[in-house]
Amino acid sequence: MTGIVIMKSRNEKIGSEILDVFSERISTNHTALLVIDMQKDFCLDGYAASNAGRPLGAVKEMIPRLEEFLSIAREEGVLICHIGFWTLQDHLSDSPPWLAQRRRSTYAPDLIALENSEGAAFIEELKPIEGELEIRKHRYSGFKGTDLDMVLRANSIKTVIVTGLSTNVCVEGTIRDAFEHGYYTCLPQDLCASWDSDLHESTLKNVNARFGLVSESRSIIDAWSDLKQINQSEQ
Repeated sequence: MTGIVIMKSRNEKIGSEILDVFSERISTNHTALLVIDMQKDFCLDGYAASNAGRPLGAVKEMIPRLEEFLSIAREEGVLICHIGFWTLQDHLSDSPPWLAQRRRSTYAPDLIALENSEGAAFIEELKPIEGELEIRKHRYSGFKGTDLDMVLRANSIKTVIVTGLSTNVCVEGTIRDAFEHGYYTCLPQDLCASWDSDLHESTLKNVNARFGLVSESRSIIDAWSDLKQINQSEQ
């Protein structure tokens, strides 16, 4: 008797693969932590953003939380990717429209994070350690003109947890591109910061509505802990 093979429709197949459960979506097996623009020019007094008058209170408050979260992510074996802005000398990476907008924007000097400058270095608390990825970008999104997507796919990443600066610019730009590249996204609202609290809150609402999940970092840490206990009990 010939067996009957029932083929699933494409919709059924895709539906069965969706990671609806939060803990499954952010499993350490397929999640990467993106740490965006945590560089001296954006974070510290006496460097480019501070000298342009940008308020740094929110980022200074956020740094210890992100430092703790990064440490836990390292312990859990999460893929860590440090993404930093990188302006080439003589504006070689800057188009006229890019420069025009940078020069009219508040707190956005056009020579910020100049290549090989001290200001472009990652801050001490969050600097990469051996084995962690470093991506240099010339635009807001970590995906624009970089090999970020290739590296994530090479490591079978399904989900990106996006942190850093600024919530409404580079963080949101990266999340939008990540979503449209086919990744699940998670934005810990206590691990990102902006110079403008209204814009920060607007991005949280926008991301949660269209591009991914907004959570607290503690929810992610607790989910990782629960998964570890389950895995240990099954061994």
